[in-house]
Amino acid sequence: MRRLLAIILVCALIAGVGVGCKKAEVLPTEQVVNLGGIYPMTGGSATFGTSSMQGTAMAVEEFNAAGGAMVDGVKTTINYVNEDDAGSPEVGASAAQKLINQDKVIGIIGAVMSKVTLAVAPIAQSAGVPEISPTSTNEKVTLVGDYIFRACFIDPFQGKVMANYAWNTLKVKTAACLFDNGNDYPKGLAENFKASFESLGGKVVAYEAFTDEDKTVDFKAQLTKIKAAKPEFLYLSGYYGSTALILKQARAMGLNVPAGGGDGWDSPDLVKIGGAAVEGGVFSNHFSKDDLSPKVQAFVAAYTAKYGAAPDALAALAYDAAGLFLDAFKTAGSIKGSDIRDAMKNTTFSGIGGAYKFDANRNPIKAAVILQIKNGQQTFLTTVNP
Repeated sequence: MRRLLAIILVCALIAGVGVGCKKAEVLPTEQVVNLGGIYPMTGGSATFGTSSMQGTAMAVEEFNAAGGAMVDGVKTTINYVNEDDAGSPEVGASAAQKLINQDKVIGIIGAVMSKVTLAVAPIAQSAGVPEISPTSTNEKVTLVGDYIFRACFIDPFQGKVMANYAWNTLKVKTAACLFDNGNDYPKGLAENFKASFESLGGKVVAYEAFTDEDKTVDFKAQLTKIKAAKPEFLYLSGYYGSTALILKQARAMGLNVPAGGGDGWDSPDLVKIGGAAVEGGVFSNHFSKDDLSPKVQAFVAAYTAKYGAAPDALAALAYDAAGLFLDAFKTAGSIKGSDIRDAMKNTTFSGIGGAYKFDANRNPIKAAVILQIKNGQQTFLTTVNP
């Protein structure tokens, strides 16, 4: 009997220990989170998308190689998920929904075009997901909300830069504008150039528009009106595709005045499409591969070795935009959108495009450069400070 009682007591004790103890929880030592990108990989601005995607991917690879970030004691690296917006606001909005709801991204780098970013930004803002556009210069972009940032200067500054160059350097007194009236970027840039040029004492003698540069190939009607007005300077605020076609048609009509534009000119396809017609053209931009600073030259060398071609401003700004986000993510030590947003607001990030510090509307205060097409190549002319 005593032996039986002892056995029962031992069993009860073992059972009690089993009930009172839980299996030790094994916490992860590493994790991977998604970061989204939205760029025009197809369509009329596909070279922009390729450069931007490559710059972003390069920044992510370097971030992971350097150890990523620590989030609640867990080493965290980034998986980059890139989406094609095809240059369409509707496609871009769908891409944003997919990235946020399906991929659960902690942020979005993009888009390139202002019209697409203006479609994506309300979605990111509503979801509390920080978004930083590398190149959307329309001033309305960051006014959508406090989760929206950009890595580029804005159109009022860019329009003023080229107006000052035309007036003070080229010494022209009259100008004409031709732009896509259905796109926020070229429309806004043309408006700002006109206002700045006329504030200096110049006169915009022709102000012509077209709609949907992806489908427009004949600019004869607008160019005929412009030629009749006899401007000394032609300001083309659109992207490289329409700009090249406009200049080819303008030169064929005998309209041979100097031409200029904005950062939408920045593509090797400008010369491929336009040939001799774009020779001598000048445009404002965010970056020059000819900048001799060690940081720029190291980036140019690394990018060229990786992708087989020198980076354009799109690549540099996307690299910086991703770098800004990842630096804020590391500083915050959190995957929470509001924490990353707050860290970005207070950044003093040093990138390829210069030192970044955001104003109250999350626009960076930074310089611009002016480039010229010379012998078929982009040539650095000067730097213009804000």
